[in-house]
Order: sequence, then structure tokens, then C-alpha cells
Amino acid sequence: MKLAKATLALGAALGATLAAVPAAAQVNGIAISNPEAVILNSQARVNAYQQIGQTYASQIQQVSTARQELNTLQQSLDTNSDGQVTDAEVQANPNVVTQIRQKEQQINQLYTPIALAQAYAIQQLVADYENAQNQVIQNKNIQILLTPDVVQYAPDAANVTRDIVAALDQRMPSVQTTPPQGWQPDQQSLTLQQRMQQILLGLAQQQAIAQQQQGAQPQAPAQPTGR
Repeated sequence: MKLAKATLALGAALGATLAAVPAAAQVNGIAISNPEAVILNSQARVNAYQQIGQTYASQIQQVSTARQELNTLQQSLDTNSDGQVTDAEVQANPNVVTQIRQKEQQINQLYTPIALAQAYAIQQLVADYENAQNQVIQNKNIQILLTPDVVQYAPDAANVTRDIVAALDQRMPSVQTTPPQGWQPDQQSLTLQQRMQQILLGLAQQQAIAQQQQGAQPQAPAQPTGR
């Protein structure tokens, strides 16, 4: 089964949380759902990523440190601090370029088993996605199911994404996180894993910015006390 190709163009803020989506209901036999959001919000995916995070905690920390070091190296190429790296600056700093390539290789080596474990979890969910989707289609007597990016307008009740998440959670409450020896993900699972990573990183950055902004807000002056 292949998830709709169009869903891979989902925006960065995609309702990685479905809290704002009301309980869905059939609307004249036509409904919409986001397969990518279903996989992202499935409890099995969430639990699998948490388990992978614990299993590879050391490597994840090393990746984070290496990425910071890579960022520092890349910034060092901007020798005139104008926010742009020119070919001349790159050519003038061959040692830094070599260090950048080595750092990128280090990150790839550290991250590969993490990415494989995540892709393995995702591929198991993708394999049962169509069954969960068909279950909702039958229960709600849906005649036409569309993806959000091809719909200009639809009432909230037409969105059955939450329903498919619930069906998938019921059908597959957990997945394995240790791929067999020599296992390689198919292209769809690898693409979804990369999309999940982009979305989760984006959400983490948004949360960090929100926390910084909240911390920067001036404290309300203390109210005078009466005597």
C-alpha cells in the first residue's frame, strides 16, 4: 500500500497535534484525511520513538554535539561575517572544508541506526494503514476520501484523520523497533521517516522559541499592599 503522494507535501506545522480537530463525522459520503498525520500521531509511533530515544540516547547526544560543532565550522567559513559563504571563502579554507566533511560523515554514521529503527517502526504502521483506513470508510459509509491538499474547503466534521488514528491504534498498539539484520527500508518508509524528523525538529524549535519568548516577557509589577 502506498500513502497518497500528495500528503508528503504537508506543511511544517501540520497538526502534529490533532487536539484542534473535532471528532469527525461523515459528511454526505465525502471525507478528508491526512495519512502522514495518522502515522505521526499513532500511539505506536510515539512509543516507538520514545523507546528508540532511550536505546540510542548516547548516540543522539553525540549527534546533537556533532551538529553544533558542524554549525560552528560552517559559520567559520564566513570570514567577513556578512552572513554568506562565497566560493572564495571556501577555497581559502580547505582545512575547514575537510573538517566539515569529516563531521558530516561522523553524523551520518551515528544517525544511521537511529534512522533505520525509526523507519522500521514506520514501515510496520504503513503496512496496516490501509486496513485502518478501510475500517473507517466502512464504519462511516464514506464514498470519497480526499487528502487535505486537494480540498479548498471542508467542515471540521469531514476530517476523519482522528478516526483513522484511533483505528490504527486499536489494530496496532505497538511495533518493533529493532530491525532484522541487514534490513533496509523501502523508499516510502524512508521518505516518511525523514518527514517525521523534519516535523518533530520544527515542533521542537517552535517550542524552544515559545519558551524563550515567555521567559523574556517582563514580569508584572508587584501590586502595592495596603497598610
